Amino acid sequence: MTLIVVIIVALILFVIMMYNGMIKLRNRVKEAWSDIDVQLKRRYNLIPNIVESVKGYAAHEEGVFTKVTEARSNAINATNVKDQGNAENMLSGALKSLFAIAENYPDLKANENFLQLQNELVDTEDKIQSARRFYNSVTRDFNTKIQQFPNSIIANIFKFQEEEFFEIQDEEQKENVEVSFSKKEAPAKPAAPTPTPEPTPVATPEAPAEEAAPAEPTPAEPDEAESEVQAEPEAPPVDHPDQTTLPNMEGGRKEDTPQA
Repeated sequence: MTLIVVIIVALILFVIMMYNGMIKLRNRVKEAWSDIDVQLKRRYNLIPNIVESVKGYAAHEEGVFTKVTEARSNAINATNVKDQGNAENMLSGALKSLFAIAENYPDLKANENFLQLQNELVDTEDKIQSARRFYNSVTRDFNTKIQQFPNSIIANIFKFQEEEFFEIQDEEQKENVEVSFSKKEAPAKPAAPTPTPEPTPVATPEAPAEEAAPAEPTPAEPDEAESEVQAEPEAPPVDHPDQTTLPNMEGGRKEDTPQA
């Protein structure tokens, strides 16, 4: 009986510890989001003053001013973390278009009031990024806590739900976003350096080449037939003092002719 009581008490203490741990993490998530909300409100308060400063020099850019105003209104009226992140991204894009217009007016860029507002806006955005990183870190810890077993059982009993991450563009991503909303073009490759032409060497007259000595004729080897002929000399003709009798081609004999 005592063992059963000890087990029940241990289970109750375990549930209480798990529940309190989840409550603690959830409160940290809410606290981190409140820090983001403070910086977002500061940003929203700076935007109208910046718009008015640019209007004094570029009143004809009404379309850009309208986009900034609508994006600011959507960000203020966002109801959850995901919608807030999307609205902030749109507002950042509209602000970049606004500052692109300011680049065309040197007098506006030199205005002290405009420069001060711009610096305050940059400082506020840096603080938003820092608060966002802390919020996402705490949110990750809370979501991991309620997903692990056996914490997931207690989380389901007490209706704990996962929190959403606050996703907006960081500073590195914003630097790569074009001011216009057109498709970003790939950076042009640098042209290859033009090779310097080498000087053409001046042709110098060459010395006349020495005439090659005529090759000695190679004695041709005599043919076998000629060698045999040379080897056997012809017999000298026999002189007949008297008459020479020649055979007749028709079978008869020619008459003897006197020899000179």
